[in-house]
Amino acid sequence: MTPEYVIKLGQDTLMLVLVVAGPTLLVALVVGLMVSIFQAVTQIHEMTLTFIPKILAVAAVLSLLLPWTIRRMIEFTTALISSIPTVIG
Repeated sequence: MTPEYVIKLGQDTLMLVLVVAGPTLLVALVVGLMVSIFQAVTQIHEMTLTFIPKILAVAAVLSLLLPWTIRRMIEFTTALISSIPTVIG
């Protein structure tokens, strides 16, 4: 196992994490921003108001992107497992 391989594996892992988690985090950020703007405009400062829309939006995104996410993770895992013989030998 060369240092270049370890660096490439780390880069690929971080890129997969960003690509898989990015859409969900982006939706949570946008929904949170919209709720914050709504609270500022209406002067309603209810703490629980921010959680319900975020939970619903994140659940919707996860349910829509779940097949794609699983496919990406399976591809990465398959490539990782198939590279074991080349890493060892």
